[in-house]
Amino acid sequence: MSIGVDAYLEQQKSPQKEICQKLRRIILKTIPGVSEEMKWGVPTYAGGKYYFVALKNQVNLGLSLKELPKEEQKVLQGSGKTMKHITIRSLDEIDEERIVEFLKLVRAK
Repeated sequence: MSIGVDAYLEQQKSPQKEICQKLRRIILKTIPGVSEEMKWGVPTYAGGKYYFVALKNQVNLGLSLKELPKEEQKVLQGSGKTMKHITIRSLDEIDEERIVEFLKLVRAK
């Protein structure tokens, strides 16, 4: 666990704070021993393969496209060439099973 990530989480308002905390737990549980650090001003994992960022009305969970099959990339949002994201606006929108699936796909490569 990273002190920088702890500080980042403490600065967030609800519901973004709780969403970020849950995403962090999912990532750390899904990928034991994964590196966690602050990069680009946000919490990142596995050297930048995953990140989450709290925004005004949502949290984005970013995933590296390099390892994802094309059909999986299509369900992600954003226009990035190397990273795209899943938008989460409430705790109820967190589909843990789907997120774990994505994390494992990105990690597999």
